[in-house]
Amino acid sequence: MQRRMLGNTGLELSIIGLGGFHLVEVPRKEASFLLNSYLDRGGNYIETAAMYGDGISEKKIGEAVSSRREEYVLATKTTQRTRQGAIESLECSLRNLKTDHVDIFFMHEPQTVEEASKILAPGGAMEAVEEVKKAGKARFVGVSGHGRPAGILYSIQNHHYDVLMTGFNYYDRFNYPQIEGELLPLCRQKGTGVLGMKALADGYLFNNTEAAIRYTLSLPIASLVLGINNRDYLEKDFEIAERFVPMSDDEREQLSLRAPELGSYVCRLCEKCLDGKGFKPWEIFLLEGLYDRQMDSFHVPDPALYALQERLKFWFDQKEWARREYKKLGRKVDPERDYSKLNALCPFGIDIDRKLKIAHSKLSEKEFIF
Repeated sequence: MQRRMLGNTGLELSIIGLGGFHLVEVPRKEASFLLNSYLDRGGNYIETAAMYGDGISEKKIGEAVSSRREEYVLATKTTQRTRQGAIESLECSLRNLKTDHVDIFFMHEPQTVEEASKILAPGGAMEAVEEVKKAGKARFVGVSGHGRPAGILYSIQNHHYDVLMTGFNYYDRFNYPQIEGELLPLCRQKGTGVLGMKALADGYLFNNTEAAIRYTLSLPIASLVLGINNRDYLEKDFEIAERFVPMSDDEREQLSLRAPELGSYVCRLCEKCLDGKGFKPWEIFLLEGLYDRQMDSFHVPDPALYALQERLKFWFDQKEWARREYKKLGRKVDPERDYSKLNALCPFGIDIDRKLKIAHSKLSEKEFIF
């Protein structure tokens, strides 16, 4: 399997990493098989978190592969924001993982600037990082998060993090464009290593697995972490990695145009629907993406797709954030206005008039019922 350098850390990672979240679901013997098979096939990056099953994921990893500790780069995460909390979290993780150190210790999921600031403040978790690094219990510090990147962007802008980990996929790139447009270039500029996750958009892209993985691996990331929780997934992921060829610009463009998950509802942010009076529909659609990832189109899909959308649309719990921002927005949707003239401007066949009114219904707290 190909390997890539992780920023300025000196670590060289296999392009497929094994994520520990889904090991919680897997019986111990099967988890051991998957972890050992992953290492046998040339994988060398395993990540988990203290909160995955309240330590269950870490314990399964420790039981299965701690005897092979020199063969892999190991990462865990904490959601603790204070010095003492972070120290206690890491000590517990080390016991669970049956090791004396992790390679990367992540500050996990600071969604907002305020939360990211707590980590860096006096008495915050970053003080713990400096202590555990000096003690040899962690080599590098990372920050990880999901959805809108306000907190992790602030983190990278205001502190030297060795590693960033966040979601990259061809669906959410249109809901959280700052990730590829701003955060990724900043990390490259600062020498911060980048790890990808959520290439399948939490499973939403399951019908297009190879294209989804190829899309994410074509970005300037060191490794893509996948939730390998059965033998078929292990085999398929390795097959895709072994024949991986980066996507061309034309392939990326065609994917954006034709991907069925994007269809004729998800805004591609091409900014061609300007109405000539300063109204920018895509600003509304960005807030809709923050609200529910543009998953609810008010069409009734087949039951399986409906169930998946209902499970995933509020996955990042940012809908109230979206509503607050919409409330402050200068130019809102007028539900009595006919916007259908803008439909012809959309190269993706989106009914702009209908979508604007749906977005308004979501973001205005049901003041208007579509």
